[in-house]
Amino acid sequence: MSIEPKKHAQSAYDSRSGEVVFDAGLQDHMRSVYNVMMFGLVVTGLAAYAVANIEPLYKAVFETPLRMVALFGPLLFIMFGFTPARISRMTVSAVRMTFYIFSAAFGVSMAYIFHYFSGDSIARVFFITSAMFAGISIYGYTTKKDLTSMGSFLMMGVFGLIAASVVNLFLHSPAVHFAVSILGVFVFTGLTAFETQRIKESYHSAYMPDDNAKMAVVGAFSLYLNFVILFQHMLHLFGGRD
Repeated sequence: MSIEPKKHAQSAYDSRSGEVVFDAGLQDHMRSVYNVMMFGLVVTGLAAYAVANIEPLYKAVFETPLRMVALFGPLLFIMFGFTPARISRMTVSAVRMTFYIFSAAFGVSMAYIFHYFSGDSIARVFFITSAMFAGISIYGYTTKKDLTSMGSFLMMGVFGLIAASVVNLFLHSPAVHFAVSILGVFVFTGLTAFETQRIKESYHSAYMPDDNAKMAVVGAFSLYLNFVILFQHMLHLFGGRD
């Protein structure tokens, strides 16, 4: 299934201008990225909801030292578990399954939102975040402006946000928490545009079926992170307390 379309696309490329066919392949690639990302979000939502509504499980995770594992486990996975070196040695199905396992683990870490925020506000903020994400991702896909320099600057902001969040675990300062949420919205909104453009450009640089299949999962992973972290910051700013 993945080989024949490439052959047809290549013959069309040779006989015509090629741009239309290549764009069609890019659109299929981006569609795959968003499909994998959305399935990851579904897995995260189901895992979070399940843990939040199974009281013994929720207490075991959030009222014991496992709370720190749940909170920082996903961060450690991002830093050490989903690296380019590891991905290069994995099959496409293994990369995809690893992403879904991570999505479930991230869902466990987000189960607390169902105890702190009302269901209506969670749904409302989710749809607002979805609209924001879709708009800025479309911008990143269509803009002719090179966003590389902006992405590098925003990545510095990510490390600053992580440091501030860790410090605030001990300070418990509402002002710092509010500032982190405000900055987080701006940082991860910008990163969504940057990552979308980067995913688009990576397709141009590696027009190979297996490489593109892996890149689709990696791209979905990066957009997934931007979405869920943006959602968390939006929820802390606009979510209604339960």
